[in-house]
Amino acid sequence: MKRTVLAVTLLISAGCVYPQVQMPKTADEEYIPPPKISYSNGSIWQASSASPVDDFKARKRGDIVTVVIVEEASASKQASTGTQRESGMSASIPNFMGLETTFLKDKLDLNSLVKASTSSDFSGSGTTTRKDVLTATISARVMDVLGNGDLRIEGSRSVRVNNEDQIIILQGTVRPRDINQDNMISSSQIADARITYSGDGVINDRQQPGWLFNFVDKIWPF
Repeated sequence: MKRTVLAVTLLISAGCVYPQVQMPKTADEEYIPPPKISYSNGSIWQASSASPVDDFKARKRGDIVTVVIVEEASASKQASTGTQRESGMSASIPNFMGLETTFLKDKLDLNSLVKASTSSDFSGSGTTTRKDVLTATISARVMDVLGNGDLRIEGSRSVRVNNEDQIIILQGTVRPRDINQDNMISSSQIADARITYSGDGVINDRQQPGWLFNFVDKIWPF
C-alpha cells in the first residue's frame, strides 16, 4: 500500500513541475584577474593602459557590449491538391455455344454480360502562417576571446514588475569589426545566437496547464 501511495505521489509531483528559466552565470562570478604590471622593459606603459585614441569597443574578456535585439521572422505556406479519376469497362459475347438461339436468348443478354464503371475525386488544401517579433536592448559581457579574434558574448536581464519577472538571455559569437563606434551591435550580426525571452510569475503560471491535466496527459495511453 505504501508503495502505491508513493508511486501516485511521484506521478502527481511530476505533473506539477514546470521548466524554470535558469539565469546564466555571469563573468563577475568568474573572477577575472587584473593584468599583471611589469616594468621589465623599462617603460611605464602597460598593455592594459588606456590610450587617448582608443574607441572603447569591447575587445577582451570581461568587456561589455550593447546588443540591439531586433528579431522579426515570418513564414507562410499554402498547398492545394486535386485529383480525379474515372474508369469504365464493358464486355459482350454475341455468340456463345449457340445459347443465343435457344430459349435463353430472351433471358440472357449476351451483348452486355459485364458492365462496370468507377469514379473517384479528391481535393485538399492547407495554409499555415507564423510571425514572430522581438525588440529589446541588452548589454552582454565578453566571456571568451576565440583563436581567430571573435568574441563569445553572454548576457541576461531580469525585470520584475508586480512580482512578475521578465527574463532575457542572450548568447552568441560576434566579430569585433561588426561592433560600431558606440560599442553596439545588432542581433542579426551574432553567430550561433541563442535568444530566450520568458516570464516567471503569476501570469506565466496561468498560461500553463494544471497539474491534473499534466498528470493525465503523461499516463494517458491513447
